[in-house]
Amino acid sequence: MAGGWSRDGAVNEQIEASVAEELERMRSRRGPVGESLSECAECGEPIPQARQEALPGVKICIDCQEERDSAFKARPGFNRRGSKDSQLK
Repeated sequence: MAGGWSRDGAVNEQIEASVAEELERMRSRRGPVGESLSECAECGEPIPQARQEALPGVKICIDCQEERDSAFKARPGFNRRGSKDSQLK
């Protein structure tokens, strides 16, 4: 099948790369693993026992987690090939 300027299979490779990148991003944002710390790794404040039991492997306190959550911005998806309209401008 003719692919214009791209070689055969290029579209599938782009799709697979997009899926792999998104999976890696999701895995990196997964919750804590391992033993909980008794003090926050960022500010040194004690982590409440209830938080340690609720989230095994927790490393930061509630205040630091809230700060991280407010700083997170969702990343929009993008079209690797670009739309025809964007190529004409």
